[in-house]
Amino acid sequence: MAKEDFKLSAEEMESAGVNFGHKVSKLHPKMKQYVSGIKNNVQIFDLEKTAVEFAKALSFISKIVSEGKSIIFVGTKIQLRALVQTAAEECGVPYVTERWLGGTFTNFETIQKRVNYFKDLERKRGDRELEKYTKKERLDFDREIAILKTKFEGVRDMSKLPDAVIIFGLDKDLTCAKEAKRKGIKIISIVDTNVNPDIVDYPIPANDDAISSVRYILEKVKDAIISSKQIGKDSK
Repeated sequence: MAKEDFKLSAEEMESAGVNFGHKVSKLHPKMKQYVSGIKNNVQIFDLEKTAVEFAKALSFISKIVSEGKSIIFVGTKIQLRALVQTAAEECGVPYVTERWLGGTFTNFETIQKRVNYFKDLERKRGDRELEKYTKKERLDFDREIAILKTKFEGVRDMSKLPDAVIIFGLDKDLTCAKEAKRKGIKIISIVDTNVNPDIVDYPIPANDDAISSVRYILEKVKDAIISSKQIGKDSK
């Protein structure tokens, strides 16, 4: 599928600030291919190239989702957390927006045990099974549940390793990408001008710091997932 199929517009991307990279001094040599120039000492993305790469990523996302395969959103940059979480919930996919927990992919069984413990504690509290403990002990359980919720809420229903991961900020979540690579999980990621894109299977050359830029990308990803889920249902 081409950029036209996903209604990718260079004008809209520019309005969203997708085209702004980092300062010239932070350019990773392997990102030169996606840069068209410099403005006020800042690298500027070639948005035609961004549109081509973004269309490839969206095509892949559409394909795996329509096949019933699973995907997870990862975005732990502080300014992006709420955006990524909301989009993931609207798409009905797992997400990680707090600190990436080492081993989430490579030590999945151990992580699953912690998730199950968290869900069991929540169930016990809901069923009033914790009432037999002292007030102090119940407060301790409440604190533990709150901590576990922060860590695991986004992956509570992820019963197996995903087929793909979408990373919204490769520099912040490089550990996630390395784990995905080790486990054969396909990687889609925004790649800004300061990162090495080689680890990514489907790079989206774009600004990964500005909320407006990431929102534009998330909306396109969300549309691709939701429409592909419907196609998957209709084909059954």
